[in-house]
Order: sequence, then C-alpha cells, then structure tokens
Amino acid sequence: MAEVTSMNNCSKDGGAIEAVTKNDCNINGTGKDIIKVTVKKANVKDPEIFSCLLQPASSDSDLDSIGVRRFLLARKAESGVHRRLDWRCNGKGYVAYRNYIRRPRNWENSQIPSYPSTPGNSGQWMLTSSPLSHLSEVESWSSSKDLRSGALASNHRTSFSSSISDSDRPRGQGVEPAYSFVGMHCIFDQCKSAVTVLKFGHMSSDLLAYGASDGTLTVCNVSDPPTVINQLQGHSKDVTDFDFSSNNQYIASSSADKTVRVWELSKGLCIRVIYGVSPQLCIRFHPVNNNFLSVGNANKEITVFNFSTGRVIAKSIFDSEVTSMDHDHTGHLIFCGDAQGCIYSVTMDSRTGALSRSHRYRSSSKQKFPITTVQYRSFSLLAGGPVLLTCTKDGSLSFFSVALEVQGYLTLRCSLKLTPRIHSIRASFCPLLSLNKGEYIVAGSEDSNVYFYDLTRPKHTCVNKLQGHRFPVLVVAWNHGENFLASADLYGVVIVWKRAKTS
Repeated sequence: MAEVTSMNNCSKDGGAIEAVTKNDCNINGTGKDIIKVTVKKANVKDPEIFSCLLQPASSDSDLDSIGVRRFLLARKAESGVHRRLDWRCNGKGYVAYRNYIRRPRNWENSQIPSYPSTPGNSGQWMLTSSPLSHLSEVESWSSSKDLRSGALASNHRTSFSSSISDSDRPRGQGVEPAYSFVGMHCIFDQCKSAVTVLKFGHMSSDLLAYGASDGTLTVCNVSDPPTVINQLQGHSKDVTDFDFSSNNQYIASSSADKTVRVWELSKGLCIRVIYGVSPQLCIRFHPVNNNFLSVGNANKEITVFNFSTGRVIAKSIFDSEVTSMDHDHTGHLIFCGDAQGCIYSVTMDSRTGALSRSHRYRSSSKQKFPITTVQYRSFSLLAGGPVLLTCTKDGSLSFFSVALEVQGYLTLRCSLKLTPRIHSIRASFCPLLSLNKGEYIVAGSEDSNVYFYDLTRPKHTCVNKLQGHRFPVLVVAWNHGENFLASADLYGVVIVWKRAKTS
C-alpha cells in the first residue's frame, strides 16, 4: 500500500479531508493496491483543494494516475493558498493579488510602487505614468460627440428619456479630463457583509462612514494614511441609513431593528437610542436646525424627533413605506420616496418642526418599485435651478427640476432606464463635474462596475466605467471636493477612487 499525506498548517481552525481509491486488479501479482491521499488542513477552505480531492474518477481511467494527479493538484493548490496568504500578510487585498498574478514579464523593471497599508488588510495604490497603468483596474472612455445644446442649458424646459444597459459603451475613444480617474486611492475590507449606505462627512473631503447589513457602522479617514477611526456596534439588524450632523460631531443612524441611534464620533459611543414600532428606513438632520431629526419608517410615516431629548415633535402620514428622503438647502422642504414609487414634497417649519404635505409625483409606470435614492441639489445648469435625482429599485433614474416658490413642485426633465436590478442600488449626482458640461450621474451595478451617465445624451449615455469590485456595487458617494469617489459592494469591500486633476 502506498500512502501519501500532505499537511497544511497555515490557519487555525481544524478540518480534514480524506480520499481513498482502490484498485482491485493485480499489479505484479501482488493483489490489491491502495493509494490513499490524505490532506489535513487547518481552515484553508480553498475550493481548488476540494475539487482536486473529490474529483470523481471515470470507469475507464487509470486509478493510479488519478491518485497521483490528485496529490499533485492539491500541492499546487496549497502553493496558491500560501501566495495569497503572503499578500494578505503584507496588507494587500484581492485586487492587488489579481494584478500580481496577471503581471507582465518585465514587471520587475517597471513595477508600480505600493504604499503602506491601512488596518484590516487594506492597501493603497497610486497610479503612475507607467505603461502598466491598466493594473489600476480603471477603464475610462467618452463619446466624441457632445449632444448638449444651448437650449438644454437654458431655462427652456425640455425632457427626454432613454433606455440602456449598464454595459452600453459610447463610441468615442478619447478620455475627457472631467470624468477621468487615476486609480484606487485606498481599500477598506474590514466589513464582511453587504454595505447598505455610504457617505462622506458634511462638507468633508476625508471623513467617510458606511453602514452594513450586520448592524455595524464604520467611520474612516481616507487622507494619507487611510485609517479606520471607529467601528460603531449597537444595531442588531441592517443599518438602513445614517446622516452626519452639520459639524460632523454626531451620526444618527436608522435600522431595520426599529431603532434610531445617535453616536458621538469623538468617543465612539451611542449617546441616545430612540425605539420605534416599525423598521426605520431613512434619516436626515435638519440642515439649519440640527436639533431636528427626520426619520422615515415602514409604518408609512415621517417622524420629527428632538435630537436633544429624543421626543417626537411632529408626524406626517403617507400612502406607503417611506424608503428614502432628503432636505433642500434651506430646510423648508423634505423630498421623500415611498415603496410604491411615489415622490412627495413636504414643507417643514424650521422653528416648530411641523410637517405638511404639498405635492406628490406618481410615476405612470404600471409596475411600482421602491425609491432607493432621493437626492437634492441646489443648482443645475441643465435646469437653471434646483434639481432632484431619484432612483428606483428596478433601475429607473429620474431627474426633476424643483420649483421652490411653489412649495417644491417637481417637473420631470429627463429619465434613464438601466438594466433591472435585484438588489437596492443607489445613485448620486456628480455636482462639480456637471458644472463643466452635461449632467452627470454615478451609480453602482450588479455587474460589479461603477458607471457614469450623462443625462444630456439621448444615446450612448454611459461616459465612464470603473472596474475593481468582484461583486454587485450597491452604493456610491462623493466627498466634498469631489476628488474622491467611494463605492461599496455586496461583500463589504469599500474602494475609494481618486479623480484626475483638471486645470
């Protein structure tokens, strides 16, 4: 009997797999020959090893060669595990490893420099002018034709709609500086569950926070060197939304566990818990009076709380679950979306907190999908005034002009139908990019890419794509200076992209 044993002790937890093949034919007249391959491994759950050891043998195959092949393939898989562990120990993640194994032959002579890593196996990569710039996993393009006209930039109201897939590429080959990126700035991969909400601090360029489906809220600093400041734990279910106070000293978070929590960032402590009767789905600080905290819930309500006492100040009832919301810059209006695809304009008294419904926009579509994004912007060249962006779960982007003088009346200017989604994916304005030309929107996608769209283009609306995630990208967010874009995916990886400097 021949016995071959391979040990792999590169992890802590136990586990063993044993595969035995028997050959009943006579070899050199000695009878049965048994080849036993035992791979004892300590928590290296690599699918390659499983597939090698448990690979079934066909009836006409040579069992001796099958046993030897299994052993050799298992050893090869182990070597790959060790290589990946080496990269993890050096503080780099899967993107760096993938780039490493795809490196060209002259990699040693023209290697892109790497920099010290952040906590939690998060590396930092800065792009150079080297020919190897494609390793940054960024792909950019633009259309050679700008379809904007003077009428679109004027106050004349025009509207159009288009329907595209996420992978719809423009025809042009050049890259316009307005929406080009130099690569990844840093990666945070401490979270092991889906990131549900992602935001930079109020008027901040480096304070970043993200909530996850495991109930955690992580606060980071993306400036050099990128670091994790706090991981706030207290919610027992998904963090559905959160918001920074105007001075970034506090975070208010809502959760599917029916609670609202207020966190003091300097201490990393929860200083107040507000209990509700239904899942709390969206939350916002009042932009002028931070003592008001507006919360939308699954009980078809928006509730205004006193931040200092936690008491209810006012309520307003709606037709369905309030899934997303945003304030205007004055604090006199709340725009919210519900689970049936309706968008409401609600007036709010900045002194008393009293709410009053003003207008409702109802989609003409027969199928109703929840609103995942409601985002207000105080000025747009396309509309010549304030605008509102909404996104539904089925991938419909809508762009409205807002009449503040008529209590937030909404007029649909243009719309964009993306590939239908399974997950709730959020979109965002690109405010500074849109001041140069076009009307840009950025959104995640279930094909693991981040897409940029110019709503002023009836065709070939997609103007840029960022590649680097392995799983569906659910949320995106710009920092205040709009030089960093953060994106997060279904498996908790957050990538911060650095935009190219423009003159």
